[in-house]
Amino acid sequence: MKKRILGKDLEVSAIGLGCMGMSHAYGPAADKKEMTELLAQAVDKGYTFFDTAEVYGTPENPHDNEELLGEALKPYRSQIVLASKCGIRFDETSDAVNKPLIPDGRPETIKRSIDGSLERLQTDHLDLYYIHRIDRSVPIEETAGAMKELMEAGKITHWGISEADEETLRRAHAVCPVTAVQNRYSMMYRNYEALFPVLEELQIGFVAFSPLANGFLTAKYGKESKFEKGTDYRSAMPQFTPEAIDKNQEMIGFIQEIAGKKQATPAQISLAWMLAKEPWIVPIPGTRKYDRLVENADASEVELTDQEVQEIDRILDTVPMSAVFGGLRVEEEKTGK
Repeated sequence: MKKRILGKDLEVSAIGLGCMGMSHAYGPAADKKEMTELLAQAVDKGYTFFDTAEVYGTPENPHDNEELLGEALKPYRSQIVLASKCGIRFDETSDAVNKPLIPDGRPETIKRSIDGSLERLQTDHLDLYYIHRIDRSVPIEETAGAMKELMEAGKITHWGISEADEETLRRAHAVCPVTAVQNRYSMMYRNYEALFPVLEELQIGFVAFSPLANGFLTAKYGKESKFEKGTDYRSAMPQFTPEAIDKNQEMIGFIQEIAGKKQATPAQISLAWMLAKEPWIVPIPGTRKYDRLVENADASEVELTDQEVQEIDRILDTVPMSAVFGGLRVEEEKTGK
């Protein structure tokens, strides 16, 4: 697979693998043996960029995903870039399918979290470590300072921020250069395109999570699609409602038309579109299936011209489109930290 550079020097595969769905948010955790095999197949297919977080798990095993990756990727550790995240916990008092997040960006939390992640991931350092959400009760300078200390200690080599905005990014970058932001981005959620000039200026990479709008842009889902309530977040996502399926038909048809012309799939067009936007954008779609793993990887070979990208953008600006899941509601910590 082709490679890209995040920040100044972090080389990764053009398509990364978001591993959350193997353990969290898409139904019960997948079979460990099957996912271990899939992760090995991902390496063989050219994926070098693997994304996880300390909270990707189940109520029974909150750290399931890091433990899975630690064991499965240990034989390939020197060949890959391993990214994880700290700084949030779920509000377990909520009965929502997708529980609200409570951020915690205190330096002591970050320093405590890294040791747990390193142990579970069976490594002595992380190549990229994100603060998972911005904690508005802690100055970002303090969070950035803690990350700088982790770098100096050799526990991480690069750091980033998930769901970053311009002001926070500039303040953090001034303390310790940021390598990547990981924000939601897809044909159905383009809010962060306003951030692109800042990323270009500061030489920061953009890691796109939910690049297929939680799978919706694969064009594989219809009104008959069923999702397990309680463990599959898609059961509560606006883009999967019957009304949304109807509203999005014109958009999906447009993407399918382009895919036909390019001898590609709708998912590949969605990923190729963002790859064509900027050389420092890296999508991290997730999957539990080998065929989808290959399909996503091969999107890096689909090339769209500037004119084609502009035409896609023009259509996306005007075509009817439903609401799309935009992230978990972040609750302010009420303990007065």
